[in-house]
Amino acid sequence: MEKQKSLLAVIELGGYPNLMPLYQRLGFSVELVTSQRKARSALKKHQPDLVVAEYNYQTDFRDRSSNLETLTAVLQHYPGVKLLVFYPPRHEEVFRRFRENHEVWKAIAFPVTEQAVEEALKEL
Repeated sequence: MEKQKSLLAVIELGGYPNLMPLYQRLGFSVELVTSQRKARSALKKHQPDLVVAEYNYQTDFRDRSSNLETLTAVLQHYPGVKLLVFYPPRHEEVFRRFRENHEVWKAIAFPVTEQAVEEALKEL
């Protein structure tokens, strides 16, 4: 019997369709959190196959440029966990620089569609 795939969905800002039915239809058990802090806590308890998160570039962070630096630092301890990121096209340049230093399995630009996410997840 095949082990059920698991997914941690980190929804901080949203702005895209409810993807929970898609995740479940594709056979994922899903845990949903609404902040990076909660995501880090969830990762300490269970390592999913995939984390889905939003890239949020912010110039007011003192020691980092986005919400994902800390999450990717935690994910370095779990090399089997893949990261799918949704990002705004207006931040494509800074996101590209982010990807030079941080492991991102797949990235989808806004507007995020169910079809684009499904295509990505079928590659997992």
